[in-house]
Amino acid sequence: MRKNWWKEQVIYQIYPRSFYDSNGDGIGDLNGINLKLDYLKFLGIDIIWLSPHFDSPNDDNGYDVRNYKMVMEEFGTMKDFDNLLCEIHKRKMKLVIDLVVNHTSDEHSWFVESKSSSNNKFRDYYIWKKGTNNNPPNNYTSFFGGSAWEKDSKTNEYYLHYFSKKQPDLNWENQNVRNDVYDIMKFWLDKGVDGFRMDVIPFISKHRNFENLTSTELKNPEITYASGPRLHEFLKEMNKKVLSKYDMVSIGEAFGIGQDSMLKMTDEREKELDLVFIFDIIRIGRDNWIQNHWSLKKIKKLFSDQSKIDKYHWPTVFLNNHDNPRSVSKYGNDKEFRVKSAKLLAMLILTQKGTPVLFQGEEIGMTNYEFKSLDQFDDLEVLGNLQKALDSGISKDEYLNHLNCSSRDHSRTTMQWNNTNQGGFSTTDNWFISNKNFNEINVENDLNNSNSILHFYRNLINYRKESHDLIYASYKDVDPDHKNVFIYKRKGKKYTYLIILNMSNDSFKYKFENLKQYSLEFSNKNSNIEIDNDEINLLPWDAFIFVK
Repeated sequence: MRKNWWKEQVIYQIYPRSFYDSNGDGIGDLNGINLKLDYLKFLGIDIIWLSPHFDSPNDDNGYDVRNYKMVMEEFGTMKDFDNLLCEIHKRKMKLVIDLVVNHTSDEHSWFVESKSSSNNKFRDYYIWKKGTNNNPPNNYTSFFGGSAWEKDSKTNEYYLHYFSKKQPDLNWENQNVRNDVYDIMKFWLDKGVDGFRMDVIPFISKHRNFENLTSTELKNPEITYASGPRLHEFLKEMNKKVLSKYDMVSIGEAFGIGQDSMLKMTDEREKELDLVFIFDIIRIGRDNWIQNHWSLKKIKKLFSDQSKIDKYHWPTVFLNNHDNPRSVSKYGNDKEFRVKSAKLLAMLILTQKGTPVLFQGEEIGMTNYEFKSLDQFDDLEVLGNLQKALDSGISKDEYLNHLNCSSRDHSRTTMQWNNTNQGGFSTTDNWFISNKNFNEINVENDLNNSNSILHFYRNLINYRKESHDLIYASYKDVDPDHKNVFIYKRKGKKYTYLIILNMSNDSFKYKFENLKQYSLEFSNKNSNIEIDNDEINLLPWDAFIFVK
């Protein structure tokens, strides 16, 4: 297998708006990130992934770009960005920025021109269609509620938007659009950024017949939206014209695709992308806003599936990001076993096969926020889907209960740095909310406690980086059918690593043949472990790394 720096390093996602406010306006900014670089270096982070920092009216918190070559005023200036990039590189870290090119803001100059008349030279930069009997062109739905088509009164035609109506989809069939996107990419790569995380990149190719979706397809429209006929052609062209000319990493956010498409997109021989984020694990049990029960057996199969790769592929491993709830609240026990289960999840992420991706606050075990009413949410998806929820037969209270498990806003509460006002994020009122548990859960507390979640992450990150044998080792699920224990082997050239995770609130004995041949390397217990004739006594949320 070919070795690469992005296979061996750890990615840390920053949601700038919620990370750290340096100027007291209640909004996180680039200088705030700069002030925390030494903290990230101490943690062991190699690659920072920065959510969109471009000029934007912020209908969708920066994922609606107005100008790709300007910095969002709330975040600072281009000089601040250049300084941040310089300081990151000075610490031998790398910077990956978000590339949002399935759509733009409706305030982008391209769209302003496009909607001005039906014969404007930018008309074909977006997807315009005539309606049918005074209705939208088809029954495509937006992820933020309602139709994916918006009528423009000036030309009496509809434009396509998979997300907000202020996020019109670009027409990638137009070569000029693609060339302009490549120019944007070169602009940032020439500045020195080390790669892109490409937002909803499988959606760039559309099915040009725009036929109505069936009732089954309407339940998960992303599957159709991500299966356009020219996707791989567009990615190959992007790679040939831009990506292949730089020492960088390309990461596709691949909502809507499964294992097979992921393998094609990341096959080194295909020359498309290096990595993709697929959502089978992070969205397990999800049905739109509803979080259903999930089983450990299913999660284990998903990890095994993505690890069954040949030398031409490499997966990513993550349980958190800005679009999903907090991992310790979903996969762990954020009440009586918060610390222990958060450490277990750290071990899971950092010992799997693939590049680990962490999200801000994960390293201190930040939890979901308990929302009391719908008007507390910032995410436009919440109100956008309210009518759809009510039409499905549930009440507003039931909708709120589901959102308290599934909402994107859980990950967007402000970073908890210390136990001062608003968790030390800002000296004034925040743009959003701070979790009320910041007095207990914060970076300063964890830094001062050698047994904290943060130090556990730091130690494991350093252990992983020093263990190339572990990074490139094979993967095998030892007991895929056990309902509580996740136990797998990573077999390298020199060592074999055995990871045992009790992902439950139960205590029991587990027998593993020849366990005494292994030595214990890591544990999330503060007490001795009990092994008797290859039988290990597992307490709730116990986690171990054994090596031989």
